[in-house]
Amino acid sequence: MLRAYIRWIDAMNYRIGRFAMYGIFAMIGILLWSSFTKIASVPSLWTLEAAQFAIIAYFFIGGPYSIQMGSHVRMDLFYERWSAGKKALVDGITALFLLVYLAVLLWGAVGSTAYSLGHFGSEPFGFLAGIALGSEEVGTLERSRTIWRPYLWPIKVVMCIGIALMLLQALSELFKDILRLRGEALEAIET
Repeated sequence: MLRAYIRWIDAMNYRIGRFAMYGIFAMIGILLWSSFTKIASVPSLWTLEAAQFAIIAYFFIGGPYSIQMGSHVRMDLFYERWSAGKKALVDGITALFLLVYLAVLLWGAVGSTAYSLGHFGSEPFGFLAGIALGSEEVGTLERSRTIWRPYLWPIKVVMCIGIALMLLQALSELFKDILRLRGEALEAIET
């Protein structure tokens, strides 16, 4: 069952990550447009914030791929000299801390998203249940305080999706460490 979960989550996050890595070109395009309009003395009001939204989406949607590929920062002072079992144990403990952090981050992101959709209560997941049942009344949608004033819920939804995908990928990494500690080979699973 662990292997099936690892295979499914890794394949999904690999595909999403390969797609998301092209998001950097969206940000570059927005910033180039900003530069051209400033040179032409008609600066666009939306470009800076749109570029920020693009890089946030790039970061959060590409995060699970980064975890999967092991391209995050790691202190190699001692790590490279350790045995495979010790590496798996330390990585497993680290994955547990990451899971707790991501769960808290997801809780806050869902609350922030609920707020941006007009829910001002104290229970963000209760808001989602209310929408599903059709009993939730939505208040004013949150907007940015800049002159462009875009709605904030779309980027907050992207953040929630990205954090949830990172949570699933961190769980996959924990399962890989458990299998390594049991001495099982993972060559067929890893991409």
